[in-house]
Amino acid sequence: MSRNTPKSTQWQCPEENALAAAQAFLAEHNVQYLLAQFVDIHGGIKSKCVPAHCLESLLTTGAGFAGAAVQGFTISPQDPEYMLVGDLSTLTLLTWLPGYAVIRGRGQVADKDYPLDCRNVLLKQTDRLKERGWAFMTGLEPEFYLVKRDDNDQVVPFDSSDTLAKPTYDYQGITRNTAFLEALHQSLEATGLKVYQIDHEDANGQFELNFDYDEALKTADNIQLFKMSAKEIAHRNGAICSFLPKLSSTTTGNGMHVHCSMQDELGTNLFHDANDPNGMGLSKLAYQFLAGVTLHAKALTALLCPSVNSYKRLVSGTPERPSWAPVYIAYGDNNRSAMLRIPYGRIEIRIGDSSMNAYLATAAIIAAGLHGIEQELTPSKPINTNFFTLTHAQVDELGVERLPETLNDALDELASDLVLQEALGPELINAFIAIKRTEWQEYHRHVSEWELNRYLEFY
Repeated sequence: MSRNTPKSTQWQCPEENALAAAQAFLAEHNVQYLLAQFVDIHGGIKSKCVPAHCLESLLTTGAGFAGAAVQGFTISPQDPEYMLVGDLSTLTLLTWLPGYAVIRGRGQVADKDYPLDCRNVLLKQTDRLKERGWAFMTGLEPEFYLVKRDDNDQVVPFDSSDTLAKPTYDYQGITRNTAFLEALHQSLEATGLKVYQIDHEDANGQFELNFDYDEALKTADNIQLFKMSAKEIAHRNGAICSFLPKLSSTTTGNGMHVHCSMQDELGTNLFHDANDPNGMGLSKLAYQFLAGVTLHAKALTALLCPSVNSYKRLVSGTPERPSWAPVYIAYGDNNRSAMLRIPYGRIEIRIGDSSMNAYLATAAIIAAGLHGIEQELTPSKPINTNFFTLTHAQVDELGVERLPETLNDALDELASDLVLQEALGPELINAFIAIKRTEWQEYHRHVSEWELNRYLEFY
């Protein structure tokens, strides 16, 4: 009996005759529409639906958007349109949405790369590395809540049986959500993301899904695929997939840790050195990069933890209930209570949360690390102490500083960091700060239920 060879759902862009090959690929998979896609300054996914037969014009002229309508773009109504010029190497089938594919590319205004396009910002930093023959490799670990609204409009776990006081790795948390988790896994695998583990996290209704690391720009693109897929499949199952950093004061937050290393053109990990006297497998280059990240840690926090809600997650923990979101600017060998954990031969940045714009956050990390390399900075000594067991006074004795405690404080740090401003562009940084200042002010003016309960009859 003969078998039909299954169609490959993964696009491999050839070096020659790429357009014709792409058109044939789209026809083979009955793709009718292309989502020309970019993100705004928050990382929110923006798209325009383009008929598949218009692929050639999408790759040359691009898809036009009224830039003045996009938050974070400093484009006026009378200015030229923002044009998303497609990059064929990013073409990806949306297997959970038959008949559709997505394509990303360079955002341009008046035929020039637009400096406030977040993907362009990351491209600029990865190009700096390419000039040295390097590639920045990242693996992002997105955590998320799978929830619903109950009859009283309260947000509760989608699985009503998910009530354990300590649900971490609970097997029922996996098996009772297989309809969502299996569909998500299969959709991501079909797009080329190699998922290697899924687990139930510390909070009720909280999960983490991990897929293989890749070059930084590709990983940032993949995070958008992940979020698109997770939200759509959750919706179809009657659930809400939320990347909110902190759901309540008693639940664990949604982190998005950044694992990173540097490769040369042969694929050698330049952050690894088996002769590291500290026993962490790090090279001199890695320590310089690490020093740059710690030097700019406070400003980086604004981009890795970009919402008011983020700072409900960045709190000091206790031995009984660690926060897993370290606030201490330090690093150590497998030390999860420090901002930076070293899982031998690479660096894990643990402060970021799932609300981050992966393009901007990654660009800022590269810029900070390159500053450390260019200035040949040396970091402080590693600390392997559990910070969660220390008092503030004991932490101060170690000479360890803390991350900003509010979004407003983090914005102050970003506003004064000239290195990150120059690297990411002052126009973008100013736009980001202005939007986030407004967010902080709106939050600060809000009267919460906590205030009413505490002060209504107090005075």
